[in-house]
Formats: sequence, C-alpha cells, structure tokens
Amino acid sequence: MQRTGTRFRASKALPHYDAIVIGSGIGGLCCAALLAKAGQKVCVLEQHYTAGGYTHTYEREGYEWDVGVHYIGEVHKPWSMIRRVFDVISDSKLQWAEMDEHYDHVVIDGQPFRYLAGRDNFKTEIKKHFPDESAAIDQYVDLISEVSAKVPKFFAGQALPRPLGILYNKLRPYFLPDYFFKTTREVLEGLTKNEKLIGVLTAQWGDYGLPPAQAAFMMHAMVAKHYITGGNYPVGGSISIAKHIIPVIEAAGGHVFTYAGVEEILVKNNKAYGVRLAKDGHEIYANKIISNAGLWPTYARLLNDKVQQQHKLKNLLPKTKLSASHVCIYAGFKGDAKTLNIPKTNYWLYPDFNHDTNVQSFMDSPGLDFPVVYISFPSAKDPEWNQRYPNKSTVEIVAPTFPQWFEKWKGSTWNKRGADYEAFKAEITQVLLEQLYKHHPQLRDALDFVELSTPLSTEWFQWNMEGEIYGIDHSVERFKQHWLHSQTPIKNLYLTGADIVTAGVGGALMGGVLTASRILGFKAGLIGKLIAGVYKPGKEKETQVEILDVEKTEQRKAS
Repeated sequence: MQRTGTRFRASKALPHYDAIVIGSGIGGLCCAALLAKAGQKVCVLEQHYTAGGYTHTYEREGYEWDVGVHYIGEVHKPWSMIRRVFDVISDSKLQWAEMDEHYDHVVIDGQPFRYLAGRDNFKTEIKKHFPDESAAIDQYVDLISEVSAKVPKFFAGQALPRPLGILYNKLRPYFLPDYFFKTTREVLEGLTKNEKLIGVLTAQWGDYGLPPAQAAFMMHAMVAKHYITGGNYPVGGSISIAKHIIPVIEAAGGHVFTYAGVEEILVKNNKAYGVRLAKDGHEIYANKIISNAGLWPTYARLLNDKVQQQHKLKNLLPKTKLSASHVCIYAGFKGDAKTLNIPKTNYWLYPDFNHDTNVQSFMDSPGLDFPVVYISFPSAKDPEWNQRYPNKSTVEIVAPTFPQWFEKWKGSTWNKRGADYEAFKAEITQVLLEQLYKHHPQLRDALDFVELSTPLSTEWFQWNMEGEIYGIDHSVERFKQHWLHSQTPIKNLYLTGADIVTAGVGGALMGGVLTASRILGFKAGLIGKLIAGVYKPGKEKETQVEILDVEKTEQRKAS
C-alpha cells in the first residue's frame, strides 16, 4: 500500500518548530513547502494514516483510486501560475499527463455534448448545438477569461495584514465589476435566454457544489476558465502530489507526520503557541500555527470555549454554510483501459437542462434520482498505471447526497456500522452502477470489486463537520464575508487552503500561497521570485532567467 508521511512518534518530533500546519491537504502542504523554501522548519500534522488530504489515494483488493484529484486544468502550460507553484513546491519533480481533447462528456436528458480542449474548439463545438447563440457563446468565453484575470485582485487582501485585508475586502465591490457579486444564473441570463444553453455551459457545477441560481458566478467562471484548455492528471496517480512535496519540507529540517490528529490549538493571552495531540496529549510548540483543517473545524473544534467566546467565533460561522456532501463508488474491473475501451474523458450526467429545478426536486423529495452523476476513469488517465496494476482498471462514480440520510449511524466506527447501513449502501451502489453501464455496458461483466463511501466516510477520514466535500459553500454570500481572512484574530494563528480562496486543488493551492505570503510578510517577495523562476535557494546571487509574459501567452489560447 502506497502511503506518504511518517507515522508520528514523540521521539521523532522536535519540541519546537518555526511553524506547525494542521492538515496535509494541498493547501497545507503548499504553505509548508513555501515556508520551507524560505528556510523554516515546519511540522505538518495529519490525523489520517497517509498524507495528502483529498490528494491521497485509496487502495483496496489490489486496486487504487484517487479520492479528490479527478482532473486539474492549466498545469500543462508551463507559464501558468498553478504550474509554476507546483514546480516550486515539488522541485519540478511532479509531472502531468494530458487527458483526451474531449475531456468532459456531458449528457443532459439523453443528449450528449462534448467539452473540447481549447477556447476555439470549445466554442465551435457548443455552437454546433446552438448555432443561433453564437454571439452569446463568444461573450461567455470572453467573460470567464475576464473574470479569471481579475480574480487575483479579489483575493489580494488575504496576503495583507488582517486589518488592511479586512478593509480591502470591504472595498472590493467598489473596484470590481458587479458580476463578482452575482449568481451564475443572473449573469448567464444576461447573455442568453436559452435554458438549454445555460444548462450545457454550467454542466461542471458539480466541481464546486452549487447549481447556477445558488453559485457565485466568480466561482463558476474560475472553474470554467481553469478547464477550458483541457484536463490533466498527475503521472503516478494523485499520491504523486504529496510524494514530491514532502521531501521539500523535510529538506529544510521539517516533518510530515501521520496518525497525528490535533485535539486543541494552544492559546495563551490571545497568542497561539502550539498544539496538543488527540491520541496521547503530546504537545508541540511553534512560532506560527496554520490550520488547513477548514474554517468550521478550526473555529468550532480546535479552539477552546474561552477563545471562541472572546472572539465571538460561533457568531461568525453561521454567516457561511457547509458545502454539499456526496457518495462515491470505487469500482475495480478486470482488464486494462484499452481492452475495456475505457476513456480518459469524464462523464457528467443530468436528468434535465435546468440544474436548479433538478436540485430543488431532489431536496424536496430525497431519493435516489440524483440531480447529477459524475464518472471518472483514473486508471485510464495515468500513463504509469499499467506498470503498477497490469490488467486492471478503476472507475469512480460520484453523486450528491444529504448528511441526514446517514444521521442514524453518525458516531459509529468506520467499517463497523451494521447490516442496515451496508444494505442502504448496496441500494445506492446498484443505482449508480447502472448509470455507468448505460454508457459503458462492456464493463458490467468485468466488475471485480466495488465499495461505496458516504458522508460518514468522508467525515471519518477528512475530519470535517458533516462529510462536506468543498469546505464552506461557494455562494455569493460566502464571498461577501470580509472577515474571512488567512490571518485569524488570534495572534500567530492562520488559516489556509480552500476556505480562504475556493474549492478544488487550484483554489486550495493558492490558499497555501497566500497564507505563506502573509506569514513571511516583507519576505513574501521571495515567493514571487521563486514562482517566477528568478530566485534559486542556496545561491548567494539571484540568477536572471527569462520570465514568460503571462498576458501574451494567455492570448495564444493554447489547447
């Protein structure tokens, strides 16, 4: 079984670090690696048996699945910000494999639509279905690029000292376009009245968990722009992400420990100075404490009542909502991708073009008529898969659900929840497998193993509140919360990851960048130099290299 990180032993840990990071998701690892690049000793503490958060892999019965990294955009472009950050925190050892040009396959009410890599390809393909909406489609693609270009301004306050950052956040409505504070449906209905076209253009809403009438358009635009030039997958599987970042942290004298759940962040005189571990009460101290556990778990679980009351943290939390929860099938099949004719393309399946009414119907009458089903084929995406698992293939099927479906088993032990729990899981499993077989009937007889995870599984392994997959949700109201900042009101305590930026690997990654920038303060220019390729750690002088002009390269509209 592939695992990353070192099992915690008190004898292996230092008594004091420059920084402690709680949680080893990509935001925490990114922040830790950037601080390590600045010469700091960082201790990353992970309660799970392997590091990586949603970038870790899950293994069972001779198969392996990713648990959250289904595809990543823009990393195939060496000049893109996300690629440059990954190169810095992995010492350029993390490699990427491009998916098929047809990276997302959307089926709505039985009608297929292809998302093709490249802006021009994307527009041409969508126009085939909506020839009378050519102008609206052009405007849409231009608009998501415009939003993406302005997003750094939206989040710039996260790298400023907290008082300035909060002030900056309050002023955002005055210097950013109003579409930053509108829902996806509001903005798209300003471009077209064609409900079917809106349904097709928003078919990736599952990537951020809210349908068009609830989701902030900024969030939708970031996701759509992120993927419009194609999808990519880490070579060697998603475990490669943590595997190549951890050595960077360790090279600076830091550690990444597993089986190291944190019980409490230690605070005295409004100053965070360490953590107490859940298992044995062992305490570790540091100059800075950084939580990648999420906003709600940090404020509601990791800080004692006195600290919560002092800063009225429980009054702040209800101003945000937890994101959607999900069920996920992990299926293994006999035969390789070529033999089984398995694509690299993701599938998005919808019953109808109006995602909002689909979701509302699902909420009004909870059943197994899911408003969206997502299917991914991780073994086909990884070029090294056959070396590790010859003559085997894997599929994942994801669908939204409600935590209350599983409330009666809440608090029970993973893998020991009883026959009625297993029977309910089996019912869901059969429904979702039939969705797969409808589009790939050749897989029915090749099924070798299947297991379903529920929100209880997610809560158990990811230590979140209700099995939520995206932290806090991505509504317009969430992005109006000016107090939500990388620096907390408690001195030396910081937040990082998706909740201070957005969901997804890219959002959490940039959360790590912004938190590291805030911590380093006047030294934060080092991060910019690292990412630009100007500064080489360990050398006395900076080496000037060619820096690509991002604006010009973006104009290439590379596919």
